[in-house]
Amino acid sequence: MATASAIRGTFFDLVDDPWKHVGREQEAARFTFDGLMVVRDGVIADFGDYAEVSRRNPGIQATHIKGRVIVPGFIDGHIHFPQVRVLGAYGNQLLDWLQNWIFPEEEKYGDRNYARGAAGRFFDALLAAGTTTCQAFTTSNPVSTEEFFGEAARRNMRVIAGLTGIDRFAPEGTVISPDFFYRETKRLIGEYHRKGRNLYAITPRFAVGCTDEMMEACRRLKEEHPDCWINTHISENPTELRTSRLEFPDCHDYTAVHEKHGLLGPKFTAGHGVWLSDDEFRRFSRAGAAISFCPLSNLFLGSGLFRIGRATDPEHPVRLSLGSDVGGGNAFSLIRVLEEAYKVGLCNNTMLDGSVNPREQDMAEAERNKLNPYRGYYLATLGGARSLYLDDVLGNFDVGKEADFVALDWNAGQAAMGWHQSLITGGNVPETMDQAAQLLFGIMVCGDDRNVDETWVAGRRAYKKAGA
Repeated sequence: MATASAIRGTFFDLVDDPWKHVGREQEAARFTFDGLMVVRDGVIADFGDYAEVSRRNPGIQATHIKGRVIVPGFIDGHIHFPQVRVLGAYGNQLLDWLQNWIFPEEEKYGDRNYARGAAGRFFDALLAAGTTTCQAFTTSNPVSTEEFFGEAARRNMRVIAGLTGIDRFAPEGTVISPDFFYRETKRLIGEYHRKGRNLYAITPRFAVGCTDEMMEACRRLKEEHPDCWINTHISENPTELRTSRLEFPDCHDYTAVHEKHGLLGPKFTAGHGVWLSDDEFRRFSRAGAAISFCPLSNLFLGSGLFRIGRATDPEHPVRLSLGSDVGGGNAFSLIRVLEEAYKVGLCNNTMLDGSVNPREQDMAEAERNKLNPYRGYYLATLGGARSLYLDDVLGNFDVGKEADFVALDWNAGQAAMGWHQSLITGGNVPETMDQAAQLLFGIMVCGDDRNVDETWVAGRRAYKKAGA
């Protein structure tokens, strides 16, 4: 018989894409002031107003989370597991940073003890940040992928990852042959894909680091395992973009490299996309492919400003997630990611609102760059789930979805957070959707992992902030 538990509290989630409701974004959200979530075997069995749900489930014992706003668990669409120990390494720009810091660190992940210790730290940091699902890069050594999946399984977390394919550009200790990548990927798929909550991504690191032969190995793997995901990078840095054109002279742009090898399509995610052309955005949209927006690392490494408004064009919408991109990103917290995403959006808004160049004015695209709380938390939850084709099991509090969620404390963090809360609600729990959205926006632009009070995975508490 399924085991049942329940959580009572104040809930906020998204039920639709707020960019489909411009000016009426609240229509895409759901606010439950006094709600009850019933969980059976890690899945939401009932959800709604406490009075109604408790009548339908007589006698059930509930954990009451008071004085918090409960939101779905955050979904990180692009993060690097083996870069946890080089977080904060001085950056320069992408390609130099990889050679100076990242590849030497990733070579160490052939040591199982080293990789296992990092995996513990990595998942501890995710949960403390409120992240319950991630799509992650490992390394070109199978040991790192094995340890990543093993630690995720011990914590019962929903993750996507895979062995990294790279056969040029990196040092000798990091590159592998296409044949080795093919054989080991097939083995790892057999051992980990859809075992528990683990999912597998065929992972060409990026075109600069992959020959035609490596990309063809990825094509072959995708054809043989169509249920797997594809995880890679695209158009992050201008120098990278130029290098990819030199390495693939028969491809007229970066997206064409993935089209040529039959990879662009559903369950394909490319991190960054800062320098994608309008035509490439349209091709991503047609293919059902996704981009993971990584503002922390895009700014840290000076890569550029991702065009949110272009990606959310209603005629050619692209599936979007948020990525911390640790260690290019300098924090695990998707709250921090949302803060920087908001700033990127406002900069792009200014470039298109006519104040810089009236001839380039596009008020509709300018407006779509603005990340209000509905849009922001959508990207961190339901939007991220949709981008990864996981919205049937994750992203909001619909019955039948996995019970991953976060309890946010709007008073935590900066001292001014409490003043902001008092201004909106008079010091009380938010009673309306508008109040909840305003509090969440305050967390989004002034907060960080200190606002994460509890993180729950599959209906069980996996993290509680110390001293709270």
